[in-house]
Amino acid sequence: MTIQWFPGHMTRAKRQIEEKLKLIDVVFELLDARIPQSSRNPMVDELTGSKPRLVLLNKADLADPDKTAEWARYFRSKGHMTHAIDSNAGTGVKDLTGKAKELLEEKIQRQINKGMKPRPLRALIVGIPNVGKSTLINRLAGRNIALTGDRPGVTKGQQWIRFGGDLELLDTPGILWPKFDDPIAGFRLAATGAIKEEILHIDEVACFVLKVLVEQYGGVLADRYGLTDLPSELPDMQAAVDVLEAIGRRRGCIVGGGHVDYEKAATLLLRDLRSGKLGRMTLESPESSG
Repeated sequence: MTIQWFPGHMTRAKRQIEEKLKLIDVVFELLDARIPQSSRNPMVDELTGSKPRLVLLNKADLADPDKTAEWARYFRSKGHMTHAIDSNAGTGVKDLTGKAKELLEEKIQRQINKGMKPRPLRALIVGIPNVGKSTLINRLAGRNIALTGDRPGVTKGQQWIRFGGDLELLDTPGILWPKFDDPIAGFRLAATGAIKEEILHIDEVACFVLKVLVEQYGGVLADRYGLTDLPSELPDMQAAVDVLEAIGRRRGCIVGGGHVDYEKAATLLLRDLRSGKLGRMTLESPESSG
């Protein structure tokens, strides 16, 4: 499976980032803490070069806290300062200016030594669609100055936004790489809402999610949907379909003839996952990322 999804505004954003990079002091790379590796855009390394980078694990309130700690250690081992945040509630957001200053300490000190008053730091915020960039900007600003939405592709243009006297932030639309060949990454992105739902079959995404959850969070599925006799793993697609059918029957997703409406059951499952009603869950681990 090769997924291609690169709308025109993303092409423009890539070009604009390249044009503005010389003005940038630090890059804020925003990731989804539930899928930190799958929500990384490999184009960011090429686009931002050697610019100092702060990796932000957003939506940490929805992610497994133990796995978030593992991911933080992983990214730090790769040389990236890392910080977990919840842009919706604001948890960890107030620390960003201080962390940016820490990353740029030598540059700021050189300015001071020359008798210069350090100017506001200029940060570029990058991330894939629906990772929470606009929510983070609004939280930093204390007001709604960036459009938000629970679907990818809300932010269409770039804008400079100033926070206090210490930080200026360049917002950009979410950029997804032109195509990716790893079907597992595609399913993870679809499960968390980064990819528009019409790109992948929703019942296949739900079955992928069920395989992960049965193996790692089976007790939560049993509690949420009243399931009994859940296996410890789902060896094939049919086994996942059987669990999805059980969820559909428990939740009344029935059509004519008493058959389960699998699409409705899948929508229910993914909605519960994305909203946190299934609890705090992470769909991948550093060990699987190499």
